[in-house]
Amino acid sequence: MRFIWRAAYALALGLSACTGGSPPPAPSVETTTSPYLIGPGDTLTIFVWRNPELSTDVTVRPDGRVSMPLVEDITANGKTPSELAREVEKRLSKYLSKPLVTVIQKQFVGPFNRQIRIIGEAVQPKAIPYRANMTLLDAMIEVGGLTRFAAGDRATLVRTVGNQQATYSVHIDSLIRDGEIQSNVPLSPGDIIIIPQRFF
Repeated sequence: MRFIWRAAYALALGLSACTGGSPPPAPSVETTTSPYLIGPGDTLTIFVWRNPELSTDVTVRPDGRVSMPLVEDITANGKTPSELAREVEKRLSKYLSKPLVTVIQKQFVGPFNRQIRIIGEAVQPKAIPYRANMTLLDAMIEVGGLTRFAAGDRATLVRTVGNQQATYSVHIDSLIRDGEIQSNVPLSPGDIIIIPQRFF
């Protein structure tokens, strides 16, 4: 796992280096509320009305599928809970008359392309699920802040815009240690935050 993080860190640094010079500040993003999409690692409760023996808790497998009584290998990845519920109803209709299914999410991870990835000198570098109106400060709280070796004001944010990646500067030291709230930029699904080491 440590090797994977190091490789991702090196790749991200390479992307930021290709831009040349200091990247521009991160732009504001339009905060729109979009339906949550199920991803691998999510835990779901699938409730079949009047059929408790079919109701169950399931975890979405790495291949994006789930299995439950009478329904094997149904794709959940990238669907909303309602879309998955309608698909389960369709499958169960072979065995039940007009089944009524509700899908409730208990643990959230989300699809890989919507996760926020924090790499480099964070206390706990990791990928976290994107939430509506998520900001840089929210992400830093999730990873426990910066290490003592971090150059937080030289951090960069890599964002996919259309089919291209753009690199922006973010000032995490100024935000966390100096309380400069203007440095608390909004995040977008799929953002990568790269925190380099400071020079000694």
